[in-house]
Amino acid sequence: MKTPPAQCEMEMIHPSDDTLLIRLAGNWEIGNPLPRADSVEKDLTGQTRQVGFDTASVTGWDSGLLTFLINIIRLCDSRKIEVSPEGLPQGVQRLLTLAFAVPERKGARRETVRPPWLARIGMSAESGFRATREMIDFIGESVLALLKMAVGKARFRRSDLMWIIQECGPQALPIVTLISVLVGLILAFVGAVQLRMFGAELYVADLVGLGMAREMGAMMAAVIMAGRTGAAYAAQLGTMQVNEEIDALRTLGISPMEFLVLPRMIALALMMPLLCIYADLMGIIGGAIVGVGMLDISPVAYYHQTQGAVALNHFVVGLIKSGVFGVLVALSGCLRGMQCGRSASAVGVAATSAVVTGIVAIIVSDALLTILFTIIDL
Repeated sequence: MKTPPAQCEMEMIHPSDDTLLIRLAGNWEIGNPLPRADSVEKDLTGQTRQVGFDTASVTGWDSGLLTFLINIIRLCDSRKIEVSPEGLPQGVQRLLTLAFAVPERKGARRETVRPPWLARIGMSAESGFRATREMIDFIGESVLALLKMAVGKARFRRSDLMWIIQECGPQALPIVTLISVLVGLILAFVGAVQLRMFGAELYVADLVGLGMAREMGAMMAAVIMAGRTGAAYAAQLGTMQVNEEIDALRTLGISPMEFLVLPRMIALALMMPLLCIYADLMGIIGGAIVGVGMLDISPVAYYHQTQGAVALNHFVVGLIKSGVFGVLVALSGCLRGMQCGRSASAVGVAATSAVVTGIVAIIVSDALLTILFTIIDL
């Protein structure tokens, strides 16, 4: 059976009125509970002029002993007390000499002082104003890039645009299909629970059709693209920021807004309405699965009920919202990517921030557009 190491011990001895001898014994390693250097302070009287050590009984030591001794030396230096290292092991003396060979640079130690609450409010407000200004500048630069494209002066590669369109369009169909069908199923289940009480199960078709066409189709497609494509935009541009590729574009006289941001914004603005139509169709099919499979509604009756309830203007509302959502998701992802720092962790922060910013922008814009369409009776 292995014998546990002896605990460290410390004893204060006063050989004379102006001398303090610290006798150490046992195993002074980090695994053992080590005493604090503050415990020596009470033995440092006003007459103490020298502190010595006796380590003849020390059986083992590591950086724990060094840390303890460094704290004692600093405590004695603050009181103008001389420290004699002769009683320490030779290895400890060499390491202490090395530790104090280069004096600590003034101001190098990080202070953990919490600022007052009023200062924290001011710093938060300043940070908010700075972020708002950067966002407005970015939107303005994006508008200028769109105007340049309108007059044929924007500089970006058409092949990049087609590749980005494929990435945020056809490649997103599987996840959009799954989520939209499940949303349609959920809407049908929720509606059926209440409508069955009145024997009006047929109106599940109205609920699912209107809900998908006006709201859920565009919103769910936009949320999916915010988590999938918006985060990808931020990670791509953030990685280019880390690798200094964006700086290289500026050095070559190429605008990153035109070359990188503009194709991504155009691609998502074009694909979102198409994805919205597809999501509407998949959601209606999901509702039909519940209506036909569980509520015993005939497929023909469900089709005619949906056709009568969902007019063209309802699809127009969803298409307008999806176009706005696409622009907002693209702007959020590209903005956070361009703001990314110069480290790997900053890329992850940028991707996360892009998703959060995109979803918040989607919800806020959806509320505003819903109020506007209600006012104009669309």
